[in-house]
Amino acid sequence: MPPNSIPASICLLRTSAIGDVTHVVPLVRTLQQAWPQTTLSWIVGKLERRLVGDLPGVEFITFDKSAGWAGMRAVREALRSHRFDALLQMQVALRSNLLSLGIHAKRRVGYDHARAKDLHGLVVNERIPARTGEHVLDAIGSFCEPLGLKQTHVRWDIPIPDEAHAWAAEQLSGETPTLLVSPTSSHQLRNWRAERYAAVMDHAAARGWRVALVGGPSPAERSAADAVLAACRSTPLDLTGKDTLKRLMATLSRAQMLLTPDSGPMHMANTVGCKVLGLHAASNPDRSGPYSDRRWCVNQYDAAARKYLGKPASEIPWGSKIERPGVMDLIEVDAVIERFEACAAHQRHAQTS
Repeated sequence: MPPNSIPASICLLRTSAIGDVTHVVPLVRTLQQAWPQTTLSWIVGKLERRLVGDLPGVEFITFDKSAGWAGMRAVREALRSHRFDALLQMQVALRSNLLSLGIHAKRRVGYDHARAKDLHGLVVNERIPARTGEHVLDAIGSFCEPLGLKQTHVRWDIPIPDEAHAWAAEQLSGETPTLLVSPTSSHQLRNWRAERYAAVMDHAAARGWRVALVGGPSPAERSAADAVLAACRSTPLDLTGKDTLKRLMATLSRAQMLLTPDSGPMHMANTVGCKVLGLHAASNPDRSGPYSDRRWCVNQYDAAARKYLGKPASEIPWGSKIERPGVMDLIEVDAVIERFEACAAHQRHAQTS
């Protein structure tokens, strides 16, 4: 395949997590718009497929990481007859690098040397441009550049079924402005204290907002929701464990704001235009915050770098995680309330102008 010829087939490998999978969707849209005849196959995680698996024009191959080696063999078997012009290997974890060995592709595009790890360099033969200071979505978008494209427009349009919209409309009926609160991240040290969530939720309720807790059905998420509810003086809706990924997307599309740490729901909200009050101390919002609009995030990442690493954020490697016990305590309730009020005022102005 010549360097800038149109590929007949491309395999995308990004199995997880929810937020990162949303970042792949604009790349899919870029490839489809430029090369509508190119067949796209996406190896994606079992949970993540529930969110994006109905994207039109894409063949999905599910990787069940909980199945271990059997999961890898299943992917290899599903792709046995496939021969791709290019593989976009967008995940550097050792498991994904091993998984990619079963993919037959002439060109194998991976990360630059600085962002590669876990033997990534052994499974690729081309690399994306070496850049620092990029948001994760832009880094993923750059995987089309070695193929001769440039991602200049970001579009999601992740399908949401009518059933999901109907369910969300039933939960959040009427026109009352709604604050959703998704209190947990899969990284426990990114989570904020229950009583601080409750203080912000009580403030929003006192200002006439409808407040609803959202989250998955896991015991950890149920426990976190119960702790927040116990600390509230108001009575928020509790939707924890009641929705699906598609129903959450529909719910986010009806809400005005989402309060959350760096998490999958943060990026799901961003895809449907729901404003995000992101809580960032353990991670850098300029790298992994809500892509479209980070004005409403509370950013204590620099303070965390100074406290825990002894230097400003500008002097630590881009993308460094500062997941230390107590790091999220750097985010004060008053700072979050200030961002809530600023975002609410912005939305009121937009409605009247």
